[in-house]
Amino acid sequence: MVFGQIVIGPPGSGKTTYCNGMSQFLSLIGRKVAVVNLDPANDALPYECAVNIEELIKLEVVMSESSLGPNGGLLHCMEYLEKNIDWLEAKLEPLSKDHYFLFDFPGQVELFFNHDSTKKVLTKLTKSLNLRLTAVQLIDSVLCSDPGNYVSALLLSLSTMLHMELPHINVLSKIDLIGNYGKLAFGLDFYTDVQDLSYLQQYLNQDPRSAKYRKLTSELCSVVEDYGLVSFTTLDIQDKESVGDLVKLIDKSNGYIFAGIDASVVEYSKISVRQTDWEYNRVAAVQEKYMEDEDIED
Repeated sequence: MVFGQIVIGPPGSGKTTYCNGMSQFLSLIGRKVAVVNLDPANDALPYECAVNIEELIKLEVVMSESSLGPNGGLLHCMEYLEKNIDWLEAKLEPLSKDHYFLFDFPGQVELFFNHDSTKKVLTKLTKSLNLRLTAVQLIDSVLCSDPGNYVSALLLSLSTMLHMELPHINVLSKIDLIGNYGKLAFGLDFYTDVQDLSYLQQYLNQDPRSAKYRKLTSELCSVVEDYGLVSFTTLDIQDKESVGDLVKLIDKSNGYIFAGIDASVVEYSKISVRQTDWEYNRVAAVQEKYMEDEDIED
């Protein structure tokens, strides 16, 4: 079995920075990591890329030749990748023997909650390479400072979870910067646990922009609560403990902690609920530092 993450989220949520930091962290705890860039518009990569979709198709070329805008161009690129999935499988197959994958996707959210090409690509890869993937959806924590934006983030998270049909972890990224946007209406646990959204209503009613949509917002909050699927964990990509805690959640969700273990169902259940510090805290390099200091290197 091959394990990995698909990294998704709206533009500006920190996907590329996440892939850079996560790849360094995983490398220092002993995993061979292959970062796969599937964003045809991302031409300034801070990490070493094992596979780059720009070798197959470039967004700027599609926009120029097909007279498409950025959104239409990205949809075309994903559809083109789906039709040429053999190219991607050939690139990944040699790496699948001993690498852990990080897939860096575009920030166009339509690709993950109402467009089928991305889902079909991942389904084919899962079957052909025996992949075990977790979707890591990054949401900028600044959205918590505005109730309307927070409700939108909840709906996006729920829609993506239902559409992608993968083990899924929602992450409030840039949590170290959340204090820069003003005081939150509630404690952070309210936003991570997604409990009793009716408390948001009084704050939404104070905003003249959202007052006319009061009933709609209330019904949307009810939908999120009725499904009971959405919750968040937090992440400061520059903090090793924060990254380590997230990796533990991901490893439980995609089954990495069970890899290579020959055990009964009962033993598996015990492993899944206990602390999994076996790999993350024993490595001196991670305890000391996991992010490369580019300034020193320069």
